Amino acid sequence: MKLMIKAPAKINLTLDVLHKRPDGYHEVEMIMTTVDLADRLELESLEKNEIRIISHNRFVPDDSRNLAYQAAKLLKERYHIKKGVSIQIDKIIPVAAGLAGGSSDAAAALKGLNQLWDLGLSLDELAQLGAEIGSDVSFCVYGGTALATGRGEKIEHLPSPPNCWVVLAKPTIGVSTGEVYKNLKLDRMKRPDTRAMIEAIKENNYEKMCRNMGNVLESVTLQAHPEVALIKEQMIRFGADAVLMSGSGPTVFGLIRHDSRMHRVYNCLRGFCDQVYAVRMLGDGDLVD
Repeated sequence: MKLMIKAPAKINLTLDVLHKRPDGYHEVEMIMTTVDLADRLELESLEKNEIRIISHNRFVPDDSRNLAYQAAKLLKERYHIKKGVSIQIDKIIPVAAGLAGGSSDAAAALKGLNQLWDLGLSLDELAQLGAEIGSDVSFCVYGGTALATGRGEKIEHLPSPPNCWVVLAKPTIGVSTGEVYKNLKLDRMKRPDTRAMIEAIKENNYEKMCRNMGNVLESVTLQAHPEVALIKEQMIRFGADAVLMSGSGPTVFGLIRHDSRMHRVYNCLRGFCDQVYAVRMLGDGDLVD
């Protein structure tokens, strides 16, 4: 039996870091939403009791470092599954980009294997399992738009944000999330107003959403990587309504209401950045079945 499933990317409309926890993780408060840029996973049952990862992208590990592999291993061990699975990943989301590509692959694997192995688990149960794999996996199980707290695993669902274009641009560098958090100065950050962003989304107020975007991790990544700061500047200059780095970077996204301006921003960025995408927000959750 074969099964195809999409794994969409996410962007952070806000990202705040409150403090470092005793367990070594950081307490975060962030609003994330999925966008229509997605990896595609093909899952196929194997008689042999093994997990096989297949990808033609050399940056995607095919062993236990892969989060989709970890998802399959977790389900096999937790529910005593004796069958194997082949997971082919068609990688569309840029790697190490701040777009939760690996986490979304893990979430898609959990959802797909739940069907393939007829486990009958609810989304809430899958999200709890996802939290054992990585901080963004729980959100990616649900998709849509949500406030994530704790280390990212506590999810409070929100309505769809105001409809607009999202132009994503990733420079040809990777950023280590661990290094970014390590260099974060919690006492020197301009914090986003998370509550105001929630109000903007609930009121379907595009201008208010644009005004209240913010990401405290920019304070580290923009200083360490001037090319990320340059992309932000160029996006604003070309006419995006609001511009922010997603996650720990290095991907920058701009929100744009009008088609003509979206095309201008997209085309101008293509002049000096290889990985540029114009996509829409997906809106409501659980759209990747």
